[in-house]
Amino acid sequence: MKKILFLLAMGIGFVQQASAQDPIFTQYFFFPETLNAGFTGFQETTKIGLLHRTQWPSLDFRVDSDFATFNTWVEKMNSGVGVSVLSQRERFTNFSLTQANVSYAYKVNLTDTWVFRPGVEVGYGFKSFNFNNLLLEDQIDLASGTINPSSVDGLSINDNVNYLDLSASLLIHNENLWLGASLKHLNRPDISLTTQGNVALQPLGTITAGYELQLADLLNSTFLPYSTKLLLTGNYMQQGDFNRLDLGGMLVLDNFYVGALAATNPNRNTQNAHLLTSINLLGGLQFEKFKFNLSYDINVSNLGRTGGIYELSIIYTVDQNAKCFGCPGYL
Repeated sequence: MKKILFLLAMGIGFVQQASAQDPIFTQYFFFPETLNAGFTGFQETTKIGLLHRTQWPSLDFRVDSDFATFNTWVEKMNSGVGVSVLSQRERFTNFSLTQANVSYAYKVNLTDTWVFRPGVEVGYGFKSFNFNNLLLEDQIDLASGTINPSSVDGLSINDNVNYLDLSASLLIHNENLWLGASLKHLNRPDISLTTQGNVALQPLGTITAGYELQLADLLNSTFLPYSTKLLLTGNYMQQGDFNRLDLGGMLVLDNFYVGALAATNPNRNTQNAHLLTSINLLGGLQFEKFKFNLSYDINVSNLGRTGGIYELSIIYTVDQNAKCFGCPGYL
C-alpha cells in the first residue's frame, strides 16, 4: 500500500508541476497575444487565428496544444479587444487544460513614431485529471480474483480544478522595433488536485522583442527581391525555477518567409541539463488575407527519439492593407 501511495503522490506531484508550466509556442511572433495582451488589436483590424502544437509524438508523454484567437480594433475606444481559447491534453496521465480569456489593450501615442499599448487579460481555466483507472492495493481480492470498487484509503482527490486567472502586459513599438513585458497569473490561482491542498500557479514573466529591417540597407543582393526583410526576434520567459530564452531570425521574401530559432535553457536546473535544447525551423506563406505557417523543433538534448515538436497555424486578417501606422509589417 505504501508503495502504491508513493507512486500516486509522485504522479500527482508531476502533474501539478507540469501543469504549472504554461505552453510556449514556437510561433509566438505570429501569435504574440499568447504572451502579451498588449498585442490585442495590434494591427488595428480584425484578426482570426488557429494554432496547433504537438510535442514529443514518439513518446508516451505526448502533449497536444491548441490556441484560437479573435481580436479586433474599436476605433471609438482607441482600443483592441479580443477573446481566445487555449486547450492542452497530455496522453500519459489524461491531464487536460482548457482556458478561455478576454483581453483588452489601449493605444497611447507617445510621439509621432512611438506607441505605448498597456493590456490586461482575464481568464477562466479548467484543469482535469482522469482517476477512473486508479487501483489501490486493498481493492484487489486475490482469493476471489475480484476488484473492490472502494478503498479504505482516505486520500481525497479532485478530478478537476477551476480557477480565475489575471494577467497584465506592457508593449512599446515603432514601425521597426517592438519590446514587450508581461506577467501572467498575477493572482496565483490554486491548482491543487487534492481537496486539502493549496498549490499556487507560479507567475509567468516574459520579455519579448522584435526588430525588422530592410535587407537592402545591409547588403547589395542580386538574387533576393529588393523588398526582402530580415526579422530578428528574442523571447525570455521565467516561471518558478524554470526559464527559457529563444533567439532567432526570419527572412521575409514578399509572400514567403523562412527562418530558425534557438531555444535555450539559461538556468540549467540540473547538472546534466543542456544550454541549447532545440533548433526550431519555420516557414510560411501569405496568400491574400491568409497566412499559413509551419514549424518543427529539432531536439538536441538527451531526451532521445522524441519525434520533435511541430506546429501548424493559419491566420486570417480581414483587411491586410489596413495596417496601423507604426506597426511592424511582419505581424
